[in-house]
Amino acid sequence: MTTKQVTRREFLIVSTIAGGGLLLGARVHRGTRTASTAAEFLPNPFIRITPDGAVTLIAQNPEIGQGIKTMLPMIIADELDVDWKDVRIEQAGLDTTKFERQFAGGSTATPTHWTRMRQVGAAGRAILVAAAAQTWQVPESECETASGTVFHRNSGRSIRYGALLEKAATIAPPALESVRLKDPAQFRIIGQRIHGVDNHAIVTGTPLYGIDVKVPGMLFAVYEKCPVFGGTVGSANLDEVRSQPGVRQAFVVEPGQGGALNGLLGGVAIIADTWWGAKRARDRLTVNWNEGDTASQSSAGFAARAAELSKQAPQRNLRKDGDPQGALSSATKTVQAEYFYPFIAHAPLEPMNCTASYQNGKLEIWAPTQTPAGGRTLVSRTLNVPETDITIHLTRSGGGFGRRLNNDYMVEAAAIAKQAGVPVKLLWTREDDMRHDFYRPAGFHYLTGGVDGAGRLIAWHNHFVSFGEGERFAPSASLGATEFPQRFVSNYQLDTSVMPLGVPTGALRAPTSNGVAFVVQSFLDELAHAGGKDPVQFRIDLLAGAPEGEGLNAQRMRAVLELVTEKAGWRSRARERGKGMGVAFHYSHRGHFAEVVQVSVTRPGVLTIEKVWVAGDIGSQVINPSNAENQVQGAVLDGIAEALGQQITIENGRAVQSNFHDFPLLRLVQAVPIEVFWSTPDFPPTGLGEPALPPVIPALCNAIFEATGKRVRSLPIGKQDLSWS
Repeated sequence: MTTKQVTRREFLIVSTIAGGGLLLGARVHRGTRTASTAAEFLPNPFIRITPDGAVTLIAQNPEIGQGIKTMLPMIIADELDVDWKDVRIEQAGLDTTKFERQFAGGSTATPTHWTRMRQVGAAGRAILVAAAAQTWQVPESECETASGTVFHRNSGRSIRYGALLEKAATIAPPALESVRLKDPAQFRIIGQRIHGVDNHAIVTGTPLYGIDVKVPGMLFAVYEKCPVFGGTVGSANLDEVRSQPGVRQAFVVEPGQGGALNGLLGGVAIIADTWWGAKRARDRLTVNWNEGDTASQSSAGFAARAAELSKQAPQRNLRKDGDPQGALSSATKTVQAEYFYPFIAHAPLEPMNCTASYQNGKLEIWAPTQTPAGGRTLVSRTLNVPETDITIHLTRSGGGFGRRLNNDYMVEAAAIAKQAGVPVKLLWTREDDMRHDFYRPAGFHYLTGGVDGAGRLIAWHNHFVSFGEGERFAPSASLGATEFPQRFVSNYQLDTSVMPLGVPTGALRAPTSNGVAFVVQSFLDELAHAGGKDPVQFRIDLLAGAPEGEGLNAQRMRAVLELVTEKAGWRSRARERGKGMGVAFHYSHRGHFAEVVQVSVTRPGVLTIEKVWVAGDIGSQVINPSNAENQVQGAVLDGIAEALGQQITIENGRAVQSNFHDFPLLRLVQAVPIEVFWSTPDFPPTGLGEPALPPVIPALCNAIFEATGKRVRSLPIGKQDLSWS
C-alpha cells in the first residue's frame, strides 16, 4: 500500500481507552479516493493521556544511538504543553498502517518529522482547550495552557488535562494543517538539555538491545558463511557438528533469490542450547566452499587497475563547466595529486543479531534494524511469507552507522527459524561482523587544479576511479555532479571510470561525504598554499559571489567557517614547527559544518591531536542541545578513528581484518577536547547524525601538513611517515 502526501485530509483521532484515558493520534488518508467513510482512514496514534495526568508518547522510529527516541517526543510534548517529568516514552513496533517513514538513516528524522510532530502535539492541545472551554462555557481564546493544565485567566479557574478526558473525547478534531503552533519563544522543552530516555536503563544494564532479547523456548544459532563474498556451500561435516554437546540441529541454508548481496547468503546454521555451545561446535565445522569469481579480487588489484584507468581516457563525464583544460593551461600554478581512501567496516559495538520465531505460517522477529519495513519486505520475498504474516518488534541498536540499513542478518535468523521449527536468536561473532559487512567503498581520485596570479582557484579537474559496471556505481561508491566545488569554480570537470566489484558495499555514516570531504578539502588546502593564500581566506574567497543552487549555501557555510576560526584563534595562532592547525568545511545531509583541528607532531612522527573546534548550522533550532553536542562530538571522534587507523583490506576475495586488534576503534585516552558552537539562521531544523563527521578528517590532515610539511593523500594516517627534521 502506498502513502499519499496529505494536508487537509489529516485529522486527529480522539477516543477514550481502557482505564478512562484519552488517545490522541492522527489519521492519514491513503489512496486517491475522497474521505467518505471511516474505513478510508488509518489510525496513527502518538499520544496517550491517563486521568492521573501521565502522558505516554509513542516513539515511532528506530533508536540507534542518534537520540531520536527522546527528540521527537520532545517536540510533541512541547506543543502539547505538558511537563517533561510527566512524559513516558514507548517504542513502537513496525506498523506501516499507522506510521510513515519508520526508519533511521540519512539524518532525516528531524527534517521529516519536525512540522508533523509539532502539529500532532498542538492539535492535542487544541482539543483539550476546547474541552475546557466547553466545560466552563467560555471562549477558547480566553484559555491558555501550561504544564498539562488549561487556565482561564479571567476567572482564575484551571483544570488538569487528566480531568478533561471524557469531554475531550467528544470534541471534533481539527485538521493538522490548521492548528496554531507555538511561537518558538514559547518553547519550554525544545531547546533544553534533556537526558536520553534510555540513559538510566543503559547504565544499569536493563535489557534494551537486540542482543538482550529472550523469548520462551528460544535456542541459539550461529551461521557460517563463505569467507569469499558470494561463495556457497559445497559440502560440510554436519554429522560431526551435530554430535557436539548441546547441539540440537545443524544444516545447510541455501542462498535466497536475489544473489549474494541482495537477500540470503548460503551457509551452515548451527543451533544449540547456548550460544557458546553453538560457537564451540562451529569451531569443529569444516566446509568445502564454492568460492566463485570474487576470489580473484584484491585491494592490491584494485589499486593497480585504478592506476591504469587514471592514465586512460575516462569512461564517462559527470559534469563539465567552462573550459577546464584551457584554464589549467593558462594558470599561474597548477597542482596534481592522487588521493586514496580505503574500504572501511562499520564496526558497531553490538554485532549483528536477530531473534525470530516461525509458527503456523507466521514470522515474529525482534531486530535492531534501521529499516524495519525494508527488512520485512526482504524476509517476505526471500522466504515466501506474506508481509501481513510478519511481525517486527523494534529493539534499540548498539550502534548502526548505516550497517543496519541492510537486513541480511534478519533474513538469516528468519530462514534458520523457519527451517528449524523453533525460536532462535542468531548472534554474529565480532569476526562475522567485520568480515561480512557492507563496507564503505574505497575511492581513487586523480586531481589537477589551477590558481591564477592572485591566488584564486580558476580550474578543477577530477578523474574519479570507483567501482561499478557501465553507468551504475556500486552502492555508496558514487560522486554526485553537484558535489562541492561545483558551482564555485567556473572551469570544473568531473570524470569517472569504474571497475567491477564483488565485495558488498553500503552507506557508512555520512556516506560518500566521509571520503569525498577528505579529498576535496585536502586538495583545496594544497591549492591555497600553491597560491600563497591563507587556507581560511582562500575558502572565503571561493565562497564569495557563488550562484544560488541546490546544496551548499555559501552564506551559511561562510558563517560557520568564520565562527569556528574565530573560536579557535586561527589568525592569532603561533607558527611553530611541529605544531599545526588545519581547517575544513563540508555540506552534507542538509548540515553546514566547519572544523579546526590542532595537532602536534614530534620529529620522529608521533602525532597528538590536541583539540577540535566545530561550528555547525542545522537550521534555526537545536532541539536538544545535550544530544546535539553528543552527536557532534561522537561524529568527530568517529571520523578521527577512521582517519587514524581503519582499513579493510581485500585479499583473495575476502576481508583480511577480523577484530579490533587490526581494525582499531578510538581509545579513551585518544579522545580529545571538542568545543561545539552553533550558527542558527532562519531555516528549518535538520538532522545531526552525520554532517559533523566529514570535515574533521581533512582538517586533521591539513593540520599535519602545517606541523610537518608533509601532505597526507592516502588513508589511514597510521600508515604514513610523519617524521620531519
